[in-house]
Amino acid sequence: MAVDENQFVYNGFKGAPIYLDGVAKIHSNGLLQLTNFSRQIGHAFYKHPIRFDTSSSTLPQALSFSTHFVFAIVHGTTNQSADGMAFAISPSTNFTHATGNQYLGLLNTALNTSSNNLLAIEIDTFENPELHDINDNHVGIDVNSLESNVSATVTYYSNTERINRSLEHVSKSPMQAWVEYDGFENVLNVTLAPTTSPKPDQSLLSTRINLSSILLDSMYVGFSAATGPLSGNHYILGWSFNKSGKAQGLDISELPPLPHQIKPRLKTGIEITVSVTTLFIGLTIIIAGTFYMFRRKKYEGIHEDWERKYGRHRFSYKDLFKATRGFIDEELLGAGGFGKVYRGVLPSSKEQVAVKKVSHDSKQGMKEFVAEIASMGWLRHRNLVQLLGYSRRKGELLLRERFSRQVILYWEEIFLEEEMVLVLKLGLLCSKFDAATRPSMRQVMQYLDGDVLLPEIIHDSTSVGTIGI
Repeated sequence: MAVDENQFVYNGFKGAPIYLDGVAKIHSNGLLQLTNFSRQIGHAFYKHPIRFDTSSSTLPQALSFSTHFVFAIVHGTTNQSADGMAFAISPSTNFTHATGNQYLGLLNTALNTSSNNLLAIEIDTFENPELHDINDNHVGIDVNSLESNVSATVTYYSNTERINRSLEHVSKSPMQAWVEYDGFENVLNVTLAPTTSPKPDQSLLSTRINLSSILLDSMYVGFSAATGPLSGNHYILGWSFNKSGKAQGLDISELPPLPHQIKPRLKTGIEITVSVTTLFIGLTIIIAGTFYMFRRKKYEGIHEDWERKYGRHRFSYKDLFKATRGFIDEELLGAGGFGKVYRGVLPSSKEQVAVKKVSHDSKQGMKEFVAEIASMGWLRHRNLVQLLGYSRRKGELLLRERFSRQVILYWEEIFLEEEMVLVLKLGLLCSKFDAATRPSMRQVMQYLDGDVLLPEIIHDSTSVGTIGI
């Protein structure tokens, strides 16, 4: 470690005067980690401001600087990472209002303007069309905004082969970066290479830019990183900076190692087959269980201990449901205030029956009613409809009778009688002398449809009928 007012060298960051915020931390071996696999932001800046003295008469020399750092980006199991990191020169280390994702923890949508006095060299691993990124593996030079002035796909120049070779940011292997600004020529160069290669003779990016209107007299230098939908670990292994000359080279052999990465073990064909089979069996059991419970609920009746002595008169709801084909309208014989009567054919004996459904929510008198049904089941007479038994379901009582022409005539007579009584009672209500006590047309329709029970009519000497209260 070497430090003075204008330059420093850190081969690892043990005891280094580095300001950290967000999720950034320094490991015990000196490795600087900016982000982890969570969706977070991390900053690491040199604690002391660098004097650029932009108002000095020696302005070109005052603006020149050089830095060299080694970084690594480690992705998760998706072989992708987002959003990236940046070397930055900023007037402040306060990034309270900065956001992650495409703004890399440096700016936000509102602050992404031309008045920030910010220089950033972005190492971007996610393509953001709104910032006109060229791809998801590029380096860009950003001035006051995260929309790059100039950018290029990551490559490095091989001095021995004299060709450009491709590089992947997210390679889990450390890489070197050099950022150098010549204040006399107003030229900014950015160069990348693997740690196994010397500094290339040709830079990746080179652009003319005058930083005199961007940098202030006092600025902070450091790094920022941010994750997004695809998280990743961003590391800095070593860093050197020089305000007045060429940055000292890092000793690669002294840099702290990256944490051991546990690669997800690929499942064998047998394991995959077992997993799929287990999942299939589990889903089959769940579906079968759900279907069984649905069918059981569908045909579920009410059974109480006191009904055991009437066993021969008790029929299952399932048999009556199937006999009437689910109580469809095509099997309906008639309906009235007492309920509905359906024609049915028992699936086992093919015997024709009539099934009457009566609403019965109250338990009061149920024992006596069932006992009466059992007694009537013994009666045999040509003028009587033979009652064979009953079934109970929540809110309903079902009576099973032997089907015959007599049954049809019997229920038709009951329906006709009920309708005649209903019409006569409505006539009495509508003929009252006091118009205010007569039912409205809407009420009349509700009475006719059976939606509202007809009130009791009390006869007195002042009117044809009086509604009982």
